[in-house]
Amino acid sequence: MTTRIDTRFAALKAEGRPALVTFVTAGDPDYDTSLEIIRGLPAAGADLIELGMPFSDPMADGPAVQLAGRRALMAGQNMVKTLKMVKEFRQGDPDTPVILMGYYNPIYIYGSDRFLADAKAAGVDGLIIVDLPPEEDSELCVPALAAGLNFIRLATPTTDAKRLERVLKNTSGFVYYVSITGITGSAAPDTAEVAASVAHIKAKTDLPVAVGFGVRTPEQARAIGAGADGVVVGSAIVGAIGDSLDGNGKATPGTVGAVLELVRELAAGVRASRKPVTPA
Repeated sequence: MTTRIDTRFAALKAEGRPALVTFVTAGDPDYDTSLEIIRGLPAAGADLIELGMPFSDPMADGPAVQLAGRRALMAGQNMVKTLKMVKEFRQGDPDTPVILMGYYNPIYIYGSDRFLADAKAAGVDGLIIVDLPPEEDSELCVPALAAGLNFIRLATPTTDAKRLERVLKNTSGFVYYVSITGITGSAAPDTAEVAASVAHIKAKTDLPVAVGFGVRTPEQARAIGAGADGVVVGSAIVGAIGDSLDGNGKATPGTVGAVLELVRELAAGVRASRKPVTPA
């Protein structure tokens, strides 16, 4: 089965450029503002959208994403509303891939079978569940693949050859390479090391490899995009949301515009990372 994720990466490969993958937390800072942001992301240059599922104990997330999750939860965001948000986004955009990213606990509470059915019906294309290792594939990964959803795995600088083989076994859509050790947004990636790691992973799989964690500026996006199939930016975008809020943590008239302007700048960086492929 070919998914929107497969189709989008194939189209970008034909264009000769990497993808810009943008992360925002569903419901941050409130439902309506969050929906307006994700609706504006494709036109601003986002090729794929990762939508964070707010969770009260986000162990892999840095301060910016933790704060975003807290704002969303305080505004009443839950799994029902997150899936509703995807469905409403889909009504105006049938093509942009949407990936739900987060932790297994909210899915487990919702009910895994119900979640997979509702996510597919809403228009979700893939899942990134950071706390479900390959040893737990029967829990959600295999059922998700059977339901027609891509299950995207993380590889890290500490993933050795034996572990990489395990990670790649049931991965689909793309491989998410974590460019730093530690939490999101905590350090800047070393582009030379990242390029070598991406090349190593690509030698083991035909899947696209997208790089995230630590990419914050158009310049970094350009450098990372030179060797990767995709560049993931999350903390910088979520931080732009936080910086735009008023003293009470509420959206201002400038919130949506500030976020989309940053995405446009990041998209320009990604698009400048390689020269277009000239047809023979």
